[in-house]
This record gives sequence, C-alpha cells and structure tokens, in this order.
Amino acid sequence: MLTVIGIMAGGILAGFLLRNRNLSSRLGKPVFATVLILLFLMGLAVGGNPAIAANLPHMGGQALLLAFMGTLGSVSAAFLVYKLFFRKDFKKDSEHEK
Repeated sequence: MLTVIGIMAGGILAGFLLRNRNLSSRLGKPVFATVLILLFLMGLAVGGNPAIAANLPHMGGQALLLAFMGTLGSVSAAFLVYKLFFRKDFKKDSEHEK
C-alpha cells in the first residue's frame, strides 16, 4: 500500500513540477487507453478465478444495493445542502433583480 501511495505522490509531484508544459491535453487518450487495458485485465482476473466467478451473482446483488444506497445518500445530502445553504441566497438574489 505504501508503494501505491508513493507512486501517486510521485505523480502529483511530477504534475506540479511540469504544470507549465500543458501535458494534460496530450495525456487524455493514453490515460483512457490505460484505464481500458486495466479494466480488461481485471475482468480477465475475475473471470479466471473460480471462487469469484461462482459467487458473482451474490456479489453483484450486493454491489447493486451498495451503488443504489450510495447514490441515494449522495442525492439526499446534495438536496439538504441546497436547501440549507443555497435556497435562501437564491431568493435574495432574485429579489434584487426585480
């Protein structure tokens, strides 16, 4: 785990030092291709593991439930933040425009 954090910190440092060279516009396609390759390899590893493949329907149901509940929680929190912090300011701004 420390290796992963170190590699990520190295990437952040390299990005910080090279920020004036506009690398982000040239890195979009290679990063996208790398992510696709990683997803394919992860699918290959999951499909090749008999224990995971046998339990995939059960784990898929749990994953669907977790995704639904996470989305519901995020939407609820966003609605609450909007009501508490932005709704009042929106009304005040619209009254000044009249």
